[in-house]
Amino acid sequence: MPEAPRDTFPRQYARTRRLTLGEPRTITVSPDDLRVVFLRSRSGNDPVNCLWVMDANTGAEQVVADPRVLLADRGPDGTEDLPAEERARRERAREGAGGVVGYATDAKVTVAAFALSGRLFVAGLISGKARELRVEGPVVDPRPDPKATRVAYLSGPALRVAELDGSSRQLAGEDDPDVTWGQADFIAAEEMNRSVGYWWSPDGTRLAACRVDTSPVTRWWISDPAHPEQPAREHPYPAAGTDNPLVELWVVDLDGARVQVRWDRAAFPYLARVSWDGADRLLVTAQSRDQRTVVVLQADAASGATAELWRDTDDTWVELYTGGPGRFGDGRLVTLADREGCRRLLVGDEPVTPPDLQIRSIVRIRPDSVLLHANPLKDPTVQQVVRWTPEAGVEALTAPDGVYTASAGGQVLALRVTSMVLDQAMFMVAKKVEDRTLPPILIRNRAEDPLVNPNVRLMPLGPRALATAVVLPRGVDSNTKLPVLMDPYGGPHSQRVVAAKQAYLTSQWFADQGFAVVIVDGRGTPGRGSDWERAVANDLAQPVLDDQVEGLRLAAKQVPQLDLSRVAIRGWSFGGYLAALAVLRRPDVFHAAVAGAPVTDWRLYDTHYTERYLGDPERNARAYERSSLIAEADRLTRPLMLIHGLADDNVVAAHTLQFSSALLAAGRPHEVLPLSGVSHMTPQEVVAENLLLLQLDFIRRSLGLAGGEHPA
Repeated sequence: MPEAPRDTFPRQYARTRRLTLGEPRTITVSPDDLRVVFLRSRSGNDPVNCLWVMDANTGAEQVVADPRVLLADRGPDGTEDLPAEERARRERAREGAGGVVGYATDAKVTVAAFALSGRLFVAGLISGKARELRVEGPVVDPRPDPKATRVAYLSGPALRVAELDGSSRQLAGEDDPDVTWGQADFIAAEEMNRSVGYWWSPDGTRLAACRVDTSPVTRWWISDPAHPEQPAREHPYPAAGTDNPLVELWVVDLDGARVQVRWDRAAFPYLARVSWDGADRLLVTAQSRDQRTVVVLQADAASGATAELWRDTDDTWVELYTGGPGRFGDGRLVTLADREGCRRLLVGDEPVTPPDLQIRSIVRIRPDSVLLHANPLKDPTVQQVVRWTPEAGVEALTAPDGVYTASAGGQVLALRVTSMVLDQAMFMVAKKVEDRTLPPILIRNRAEDPLVNPNVRLMPLGPRALATAVVLPRGVDSNTKLPVLMDPYGGPHSQRVVAAKQAYLTSQWFADQGFAVVIVDGRGTPGRGSDWERAVANDLAQPVLDDQVEGLRLAAKQVPQLDLSRVAIRGWSFGGYLAALAVLRRPDVFHAAVAGAPVTDWRLYDTHYTERYLGDPERNARAYERSSLIAEADRLTRPLMLIHGLADDNVVAAHTLQFSSALLAAGRPHEVLPLSGVSHMTPQEVVAENLLLLQLDFIRRSLGLAGGEHPA
């Protein structure tokens, strides 16, 4: 028999979906603190998530729904056949796993609903049994009503509701192919962190639902050149400066009667957040097209009339956040807003958290307290769970030296914990998290142990305290000079330098191939306050690049192994943009670049993201020119590899193809690696594995390094 291929980190990383398989996720704690519900596959190489429930008192776990059993009629592997709407939803969520990838519960967390292969399933979280409801489908995003008497779901462009006996009916839908009901539009899901398009009322008698009309949106076409026999896929894409979809909000009764929620949609076209404010009112958060104003409206569910409760303005932009707004016990509105250079918790109009604590999101609002994710303004690499009460102010519920995220029940918290000493994420269930004498119950993490062991040094560098990580091979003495690989993301809404060992696995693999890897989070990245984030307004290029150069220079003063005569840079998405930008503008510093899925012309990227930073391209054309790669194609003098998935509907392949054409026209040699059938998240196992190997080979060739043996 042939010998099985030796496992390597690139193979493991691809096979385990970046070592996320087997991790508990999407955790819900019941309000009575008796049950903890979560998704997890059975092992670290199993891509099929099951639905589990754990006894919060004993830690006993039970599988409630196993897709391989529930889809046994599709064959031994329970192979899924996903509706187009579900595939799109998973792409927006960057979902790489299969099986149960999402679920919703009733208010008491006794019943869960989920879809498999376009079919509707419900599970009793007390009985531990799941069954199919055979309804008219295909089914996407099913949600039980708060009282667990029926389930709403999406089917094609329509919003439907099913009774527990399996009978179903359409609540809202139209024959117009451009109109959908109950779906989150592309912009909401991709950029506003709103993946939901309908919401049950607390009494379960009606729903608030989005009506989305994409007829004004420019049509783009995503094709697969490797399969010319297949038709191109139509994709309404609102590029910067073009029309957005028309998004309305309606209240729909169970008999199909509808009332439109009315506000000035011309002034505030972005529907950012929706929640019920009791049985008869809604809280609606809307944002202006220039994103400099956000309003919270109270809507009457019976009439659709709205009244403004709160308004936030900023000369640059108002940042959206996750987890609110809501009401405190005395009726005051609870929101987040940038005040005194920091994102703070507001109760009414009063900032109640200190100006040196950056609030990242709201976990839960209760009548007497608010649970938050936050970090000290001086240290964006960590995240704590904190609680605010009027009596005690801010209380830290977790340690200050890791990255914590929380899900809350009544008194129970479920925590995901990563740090620089934990090889894997740890999942804890604690009734009194602030009482360190009470041992928590652990949810087992079944992810594989990584085949690399990160050797990371975190440091704030220079007068701006640039958050920087340096990753070295183990056992390298201070006299050994190593070629440098910069490995940033570097842009808004994402951090690479965090106090979590897991964040550096790929970087460590590159280090183990003989590199010193440097990662810098510069201006524009989150966690450092308002001025830091807004430093990239009207210029997404130069401030970001300057901070990479400065971080590299300062790191070399601290770490003698860095050889600045051999520096490569790699990145994906914004990181790919930054990598290409680096070799165009600073060939004196960067000697080779790998740019994956780069945004090369910001006019080709979407409205909400791009216009926040660069404004209207008609009125602020200079900002787009200043941030464009295509305009600077003739400056390339260093080796550059461009990688792009041809099925990418977020950063479409036109970015790389147009940039490559401009480079060719300027006579600038470069390499292009097109990935047939691959989207923005490159979920395919073989593709993900070989992408790392091909990047390594290109970087070695470009820096004049020996190839060596096949890397581990």
